[in-house]
Amino acid sequence: MDRTRLALTAVAAVLALPLVTAAQHVGRTPYGDHFVRLAAPGPDRSAVRIRGAAVESYDPGTGARGWTYGRQGSRPLALYRAPGHTFALWTDGMVTDTGARRVRWHRAVPGLGDWLTGRPERAAGVLQPLDAEVGMLAVVTPRRVSAFRAADGDLRWLLPAREGCAFDPGRTAHTGGVLLLAQPCRGRVAWSRELAAVDGLGKITPGRTPLGNDLPGRRRTDGGGNGVARPS
Repeated sequence: MDRTRLALTAVAAVLALPLVTAAQHVGRTPYGDHFVRLAAPGPDRSAVRIRGAAVESYDPGTGARGWTYGRQGSRPLALYRAPGHTFALWTDGMVTDTGARRVRWHRAVPGLGDWLTGRPERAAGVLQPLDAEVGMLAVVTPRRVSAFRAADGDLRWLLPAREGCAFDPGRTAHTGGVLLLAQPCRGRVAWSRELAAVDGLGKITPGRTPLGNDLPGRRRTDGGGNGVARPS
């Protein structure tokens, strides 16, 4: 009897393993996300702010919250809002895009978390729009500029800093659809080497023919000069 009971107990334990494993995964999400919608999505008139360790949307008239978004082990340092998008920069170097219903995408930028460690003020200027509609978002770090398509987070181009130079996210300017970036260099160099001009298609140079940034299968509307066939 004891052996039978012991065998049954062992079988029950084995059968329970998948249930235990499943229970452990309940509530787990990639990147430590915790997104909570507090009100039904409506017309996009809400504002966003950083509150504690989370990003939250709220009605500027009533103060009622629409959603909150936090990430385990990290906190937001900077936000950029565009119609339908809330871009956030986090202490671990992650950039996220959140809509009214969910978190759309996450992108880790190499070296950004280390550069921000202990210096949260450096987050100012890291997130930069590259066009009036904010179809492209630039993430500016000392070593490189990374440009992501807002619709899906696709990395469209990279611009490394010149050798001996570094981009300064805190010194940027927008003019005529162009983002001007300060790029201080060591030693004495021509002022033109300490300035970079970019837009949604990348670095602005004479006679360039960049790839476009439209989603695959859509007709080009962004001025890209090289057509690329869809994968077969």
